[in-house]
Amino acid sequence: MREFKNRLLTIVLLGISLQAIAQNDTVQHIVKGRTNSTVQQKKSYVILISADGFRDDYAEKYKAENLLRLSKEGVIAESMQPSYPSVTFPNHYTLVTGLYPSHHGLVGNSFYDPAKKDSYSMGAKEKVRDSSWYGGTPLWVLAEQQQMLSASLFWVGSEAAIKGIRPTYSYNYNEAIPMDRRIQIVKDWLTLPEAQRPHLITFYLSEPDHAGHRYGPEAPETAGAVRMVDSVIARLSEAVAATGLPVNFVFVSDHGMTSVDREHPLAMPAAISREKFIVPSSGTMIDIHAKDTADIMPLYEQLKKEEKDYKVYLKSEVPNYLHYAAKDDRMNRIGDIIVIPEWPKVFSGRKPGGGYHGFDPTKVKDMHATFMAWGPRFKQGLKIPTFENVNVYPLVAELLQLKVREPIDGDQKVLHQVLNK
Repeated sequence: MREFKNRLLTIVLLGISLQAIAQNDTVQHIVKGRTNSTVQQKKSYVILISADGFRDDYAEKYKAENLLRLSKEGVIAESMQPSYPSVTFPNHYTLVTGLYPSHHGLVGNSFYDPAKKDSYSMGAKEKVRDSSWYGGTPLWVLAEQQQMLSASLFWVGSEAAIKGIRPTYSYNYNEAIPMDRRIQIVKDWLTLPEAQRPHLITFYLSEPDHAGHRYGPEAPETAGAVRMVDSVIARLSEAVAATGLPVNFVFVSDHGMTSVDREHPLAMPAAISREKFIVPSSGTMIDIHAKDTADIMPLYEQLKKEEKDYKVYLKSEVPNYLHYAAKDDRMNRIGDIIVIPEWPKVFSGRKPGGGYHGFDPTKVKDMHATFMAWGPRFKQGLKIPTFENVNVYPLVAELLQLKVREPIDGDQKVLHQVLNK
């Protein structure tokens, strides 16, 4: 009986603890003592919005009427090419740093760092909030360094004090915050006095990625998720318009979504011994770190012999255009051997879900993301060709008239054409 009561008490205390964590993540984090400089108070406003997994053709395919209307009042790209690997954390961080994943350090949603002898995972809050995992200078850090206030309603990296700096206003990621509340939060930020008002706001939506993974990109549930996002953008734009401020919107996604062969998944090659190798990721890429470098070539040669429905590379052999080879790996986090399945195959120990991303975006067009932008600084009725997502960073910096002081992979010239003089 006493053992039962102890277990019950443990469960209750755990429940209270989890509830406290959840409540804490609904609390706004404010860095006190900051103000916009007089110069920055006169600058434009930018809301950078990401709808996770919003494929480049979803707006047309599923009749996202508000987004289509708003983009006709501004700029739309044929598509935006994500960086490799075309997964969530690397690409969201690329969008706000202008760096390829191999350069900013988030080389996967999960990855291993040999120097730390530790792994990063997007689900591990203590890692997500540890600034030592992040390279580059995110847009909000760039803004704050130049005495321009920023705010984040979720974005990869915004929960960590990168270079010692978090956005002035931010929330830890919590999908439980109702959408109406999120929209009101943005409006509240924009109605603060000029000295306290953020000029850069990041706004993240987890759909239609969830629906795409579960049901596939062609499913009615995914269509519904697209239209939900469309409704949120309409309500957000209306709320912002009510402030009367000159706000520019940049709507992007991190990657697309594709259907895969669900009936014939690839098994993890038997030659990959967990005793000899660390394998932090699989699915659309197997990333292999050898515990002993002497084991690299024997495994590589064995995998090459068995190579079927996948390509295997030494880290030094990864094609240059992916920016994912040994020479690109600034933080030494890419595996010694990389195994990449050929679409529509994926590695899985069970029946795969309805949709996947992570493939080479130059070969699988379904990986391409959306780019739309509208507001007073953007030209109207302009359609531009496909471009790489590293170029969003210099565009937002130009909109906010921020000086980019470190080398980046993006080029300001690529998207300069979309702006009014």
